[in-house]
Amino acid sequence: MKVLHLDNNHPLLLKMLQEAGFSNDENYKSSKSEVETIISKYDGLVIRSRFNIDQQFLDAAKNLKFIARVGAGLESIEIDYAEKRGVKLIAAPEGNRNAVGEHALGMLLSLFNKLNKADNEVKNGLWNREANRGVELDGKVVGIIGYGNMGKAFAKKLKGFDCDVLFFDIKNNIGDENAMQVSLPELQQKVDVLSVHTPWTPLTDKMINSEFINSFSKPFWFLNTARGKSVVTADLVSALKSGKILGAGLDVLEFEKLSFETLFDSDNLPNSLKELFSMENVILSPHIAGWTIESKEKLATVIAQKIIQNFKTVKK
Repeated sequence: MKVLHLDNNHPLLLKMLQEAGFSNDENYKSSKSEVETIISKYDGLVIRSRFNIDQQFLDAAKNLKFIARVGAGLESIEIDYAEKRGVKLIAAPEGNRNAVGEHALGMLLSLFNKLNKADNEVKNGLWNREANRGVELDGKVVGIIGYGNMGKAFAKKLKGFDCDVLFFDIKNNIGDENAMQVSLPELQQKVDVLSVHTPWTPLTDKMINSEFINSFSKPFWFLNTARGKSVVTADLVSALKSGKILGAGLDVLEFEKLSFETLFDSDNLPNSLKELFSMENVILSPHIAGWTIESKEKLATVIAQKIIQNFKTVKK
């Protein structure tokens, strides 16, 4: 089977596929329209996030049997149309779940101990101890929305901190030894910390808005290492100003491009984003929660294994 790779990944991916008998072609610079002229030659496509795989692209990919995304989500693909055409979709959330769990925990501990604020002050000659008094995670109630690979990884990381971990998920009966499943109202009543680990879908688009935030019984800390478009930034900023949200750790932002490679859709910063940038109780990172040295290799390995498992015996 001939496989076209549109993004540069760990070399293990190419090596494993080649050893399993696949033919690899790499094309990391051609435009979407240029790739459309050649995609019919290929049985498989391996992507990260360079451009959207839409209906026009899929119509051109007449012989495509699978699309494998070296990452957790598939939102850059028109999923329903791809499946209608018989194209198998493969993702690798197992590959970077540990990295995401560690990143979320790191953000939370940094927020609780005001590390970004204290670091900046000390580097500017200020020694403000009382103003940087921290908060302990021990005894807090941490709520997770979305208990898939990422949510479970975060819950596992919290196990040694003597905090209670609750989660809400649209799937039933998926609790384990690391977290207890509850209803959304119960979660909103009890938590001190909320961490979002959901994909971007019509159900989660703009999910974190003023109505949602104000449904919580007490002020809480907020983490988002999932998808930026699940949060209404202006409503988050308002909640940070009012104290309803005590602090936020954000690896993703509403105004990211879908490719995840750059932040802005335009040169004009939205006012809400400008305000977010100025807040001392906000920690930001550039969509790197799952972006570690180890996860790069794990993602490539998982994707290669899934492709081989599903298509090694398939003839062109």
